[in-house]
Amino acid sequence: MDRPSGKDKPLFTPGPLTTSATVKEAMLSDLGSRDTAFIGAVREIRAGLLLLAGVSQESGWEAVLMQGSGTFSVESVLSSSLPEDGALLVARNGAYGARIASIARCHGVPVVEVVASEGEPVDPAAVEAAIREHPELTHLAVVHCETTSGVLNPVEEVGAIAHAHGLTYFVDSMSAFGAVPIDLEACHVDFLVSSANKCIEGVPGFGFALCRRAALDACEGRARSVSLDLYAQWAGLEANGQFRFTPPTHSLLAFHRALRELDEEGGVAGRQARYQVNHARILDGIKALGLSPYVPEEHQCWIITSVRYPESEAFSFEELYDRLNERGYVIYPGKVTDADCFRIGNIGRLFEEDMDALLVALGEVLREMGVEESIA
Repeated sequence: MDRPSGKDKPLFTPGPLTTSATVKEAMLSDLGSRDTAFIGAVREIRAGLLLLAGVSQESGWEAVLMQGSGTFSVESVLSSSLPEDGALLVARNGAYGARIASIARCHGVPVVEVVASEGEPVDPAAVEAAIREHPELTHLAVVHCETTSGVLNPVEEVGAIAHAHGLTYFVDSMSAFGAVPIDLEACHVDFLVSSANKCIEGVPGFGFALCRRAALDACEGRARSVSLDLYAQWAGLEANGQFRFTPPTHSLLAFHRALRELDEEGGVAGRQARYQVNHARILDGIKALGLSPYVPEEHQCWIITSVRYPESEAFSFEELYDRLNERGYVIYPGKVTDADCFRIGNIGRLFEEDMDALLVALGEVLREMGVEESIA
């Protein structure tokens, strides 16, 4: 399997992330947006995403590609799918669920929030109670794997509740799709959003929405934005295979290659297996160093690991980050609001030996800082 380029620092982050040399090389071609080879690649990407999700156009699903970061695609779905008299329920347990609520409110959409602890999954019973209390609700949104902490949310249980109450169901699977199995039909999903630079191991530049065709059709005429009009974007791609506005050609070519490499690894199951090994190694390693994970093991996904700061006056995250970076390792700061943490991403073109190397460096840095002695 292709390894990352030796000149690049491995990125232990939730994206952008370490990519293969062959994904990078795919960006070395300059293709016009009307080039037949480029249009063919876009067509194959759209079909490949549906195949990855276990659905197809024939079974009533569409894949819509949208320029920008993953958040652009989230906003595209929210601003295009909610009618003028719509109302959104957000079941959230982290910053990205909160962002969904913020986006909806910016577009004038009434929002009800069901808030869980950042270290625990959202509570389906609380979701159902909120729906019963607010009959005006039309849509329900949840984050699949909350990147704030690494908690995996019960998307199937929440989807069953949405379906039972006739709500349109939106899943933000930004950090999960491609490495965490999800059955769109069993979960009653209407819209799922993810990004090129997450578990499929492409590069930043676009996101995508997998849409139940009936739900997508209902978006026609609802858009609150020209550039983020989900239905118009789909209609343009269907009409001539082209984006309505300048596409991120090089990112799309890289993603075309990344999809092939995901298939070669064994699809979602194969990538899940590698990421689970990475996560298990990190979990064992931080515990051996006397550090503690933030998320209880039964709620933890294998995408990212949040690590509590050691209880030592000698510890400084900024110093930890700088010393690791000098050694060639890049980690992420924490994002939860109720604990001091840093985060280690387990995704991207990284393997168990990369995790081992990071853990060795982490131990060395903690000793240099005088932290290890106080937590041993």
